[in-house]
Amino acid sequence: MKSYGIVPKLRSYGPALFGFCKKSMADKAFEVDAHMVENGVLAEEEELLALLRLSSEENLVEKTYEFMHRMRSTVRQVSEETAGAMEDWFKSETAADAGLKNWDVEKVKEGIVKGGGGWHGQGWLGKGKWSVVRTEMQKNGVCHSCGEKLVCIDIDPKETENFANSVAKLACEREVRADFVKFQEWLAKHGPFDAVIDGANLGLINQKHFSFQQLKHVVNQLRQMSKSNRLPLVILHRSRVFGGPAQYPNNKKLLESWRNAGALYATPPGSNDDWYWLYAAVSCKCLLVTNDEMRDHLFQLLGTSFFPRWKEKHQVRLTPARPGLTLHMPPPYSIVIQESEQGSWHIPTVAGDDLETPRKWVCATRTKKKNLHSIFS
Repeated sequence: MKSYGIVPKLRSYGPALFGFCKKSMADKAFEVDAHMVENGVLAEEEELLALLRLSSEENLVEKTYEFMHRMRSTVRQVSEETAGAMEDWFKSETAADAGLKNWDVEKVKEGIVKGGGGWHGQGWLGKGKWSVVRTEMQKNGVCHSCGEKLVCIDIDPKETENFANSVAKLACEREVRADFVKFQEWLAKHGPFDAVIDGANLGLINQKHFSFQQLKHVVNQLRQMSKSNRLPLVILHRSRVFGGPAQYPNNKKLLESWRNAGALYATPPGSNDDWYWLYAAVSCKCLLVTNDEMRDHLFQLLGTSFFPRWKEKHQVRLTPARPGLTLHMPPPYSIVIQESEQGSWHIPTVAGDDLETPRKWVCATRTKKKNLHSIFS
């Protein structure tokens, strides 16, 4: 395709890849996968699931391990179908036999440090049958089933800097450049902040009309939480700041106090304020307070695996309460497939959101055999 100037796309590979997987033609399926990688085409969950299932059914131990990790780095939280395929692997005789009985502990630890935590990449560890259960995590990241504590995986500061630059570049291409550059200059003068608030989103949570009092309640909560007792940055569209309810005396006084404190920025007419609050939060390396799921076209433009990792560690979500809103801080652990230095696996599913319902996880650990002393003591 390249020789004809055609850039391969994911859908170009689908028929061949799924066809070979369905017919259990492993070598051919892996050739297609290798060609995708060579051409910079990133396999998504559907493709990785087909390859994982094929590897598992064909008892290809190393390939199964490879696709588990590619699922970890690409998908993070898996669908019910993928979770089921992973459970099938761990329950198989091949999985029970696969692994090192004695492994290099230092090499495993080095792998964890090098990868930023949460995985080591040294292959299956241990021998024997796996205990596979569906479970939930405690708020501190401890597994209800096995008692192992999940880790918070590091983010490289250089990645954050590069991401902030890419957000600014895209914003300048899609907004009036002069307006966004003006905001960058304002932020450099008044920042950094401990938190950035998506004002439009917060003011309308569980409300028929925009509520400045609800916004004020969250601002005060965040200020109390701040070690420096600093106000968070509130991003609001100019029409919200100068029109309608903003002209009521109490609201006008509130907005004026935030503006005088350098904690309010009014985005210009015709702008998309999403670019402004996202850039501010990323460049300040701070919390982002919004219930926006950030799944629309704007965020797809970012096209990077870094964004969901950043979002997980920085987004503060909210639920209605009396009075105001309850803040839900980012979890102290990463919601991603994790492989421990003891060889156990924890796999998050898309079932549950950790707000209204706890997220469901697959916990896979080697069955521990009791010795004779423990049985008869």
